[in-house]
Amino acid sequence: MQKLVARGLITRARAAAVLFVMLICSGCGETFRPVATPIAPNPPNPSFAHVALVISSNGPDNPGASTSIDVSGDTAVSQSTVGLMPVHAAIVQNNGIRVYVANSGDGTVSVFSSSSATPVSTVSLPTGPYNNTQASPVFVNSTEADAVWVADAANNQVDEILTSNGIAAYQVAVGVDPVALAETPNTQKLFVANRGSGGSGGSVTSINPSDRSLNPPIANATWISPVAVAVRADSQRAYVLDQGSGMVSAIDTFAGAVVGSASAGVGANFMVYDPTLNRVYVANPVANTVTLLDVSSDALSAVVIPIAHPVSVAALPDGSRVYISSATVSAGNVISQVTVINASDGSLKTAIPLNTVKQGCVANPSELEIAASADSTRVYVGNCDAGNVSIITTLTDSLVLQMPAPQAAGVASDGSPLPQNPVFVLAGP
Repeated sequence: MQKLVARGLITRARAAAVLFVMLICSGCGETFRPVATPIAPNPPNPSFAHVALVISSNGPDNPGASTSIDVSGDTAVSQSTVGLMPVHAAIVQNNGIRVYVANSGDGTVSVFSSSSATPVSTVSLPTGPYNNTQASPVFVNSTEADAVWVADAANNQVDEILTSNGIAAYQVAVGVDPVALAETPNTQKLFVANRGSGGSGGSVTSINPSDRSLNPPIANATWISPVAVAVRADSQRAYVLDQGSGMVSAIDTFAGAVVGSASAGVGANFMVYDPTLNRVYVANPVANTVTLLDVSSDALSAVVIPIAHPVSVAALPDGSRVYISSATVSAGNVISQVTVINASDGSLKTAIPLNTVKQGCVANPSELEIAASADSTRVYVGNCDAGNVSIITTLTDSLVLQMPAPQAAGVASDGSPLPQNPVFVLAGP
């Protein structure tokens, strides 16, 4: 349905914020990205029933890549060239399945089909309204067919891309350093986590997508540095993770007020919603824990699982298991693994070793974005330092293979090719 109208500290701090984003993105990207919820359309062909997407960075001066993996065949079926320093992506149902990739290094969003490497169209985001600052898109989200929302961390705004013409037609001013978005499934509200910067505290902005208007400030809320936001499948609750306080707050999306909260510990920086079991999983690399929150009620009852240096979490859509990536740095090496948890009671099932490689990425300690396939048969882990994607079969909870990332622009000292750095993994339909 067409929309109503087709929808620092000013200098130094803003420049510092942009530099901070650029520094992170030159390695492994942000660490506050819940996995986007896939929308299941008719597959492009019978043999290509499920897909996983891996976004890779190729340094600050060279285009990155998006690799589409056929889940059933464990093979890379297409590779698309995207913009500079891609950090996040979303799958949107419009004119088939379209992938939107946020390129933080050149202020653009790349758009293409998940099943075809070309064509790739480029949406240029507008510069800042006050000092002409280049956009720095860091997050993409949408539950609509006619619009895609992009967080521009450099200009403290959210851009709306119209899918009908591929133009970033509207901008909505939000708080300082927006880093995460979540639109309710009923498309009535868009929540923005604004991390804040320097002396500027964080905030959470609520937008009405129909006309891009702002709602009143969220009641009963105190924010320090929100870094993640997720919405419940019934659209009645939104959940915000505040890294500074360690609190997860439940927001009544209709009333615009905090109605419940639970602590995941100061330093928690990753959150993802599991619609199958109606849970939120929160990783805290500082406290060495993963917290499972039952969000079926505002009591937010918790189960805390000890995990050394957790990075990212993925739950199987069949509700059976939870997979947690983690990394430990020792003598300049990054030692990574995936811990498998039984979803029914939070008990440990097994641990799957991945890589031990020299640390080369900027993230602390390493970016290990993880996602589960829609059919629950595979789990994918993008390893920035190793330059590959680990593919795990859930039948035996063992490593199937480690797929190299696309070749990078540079070469090693011995002249051998270097891989790009996987920074984001997205489970598709």
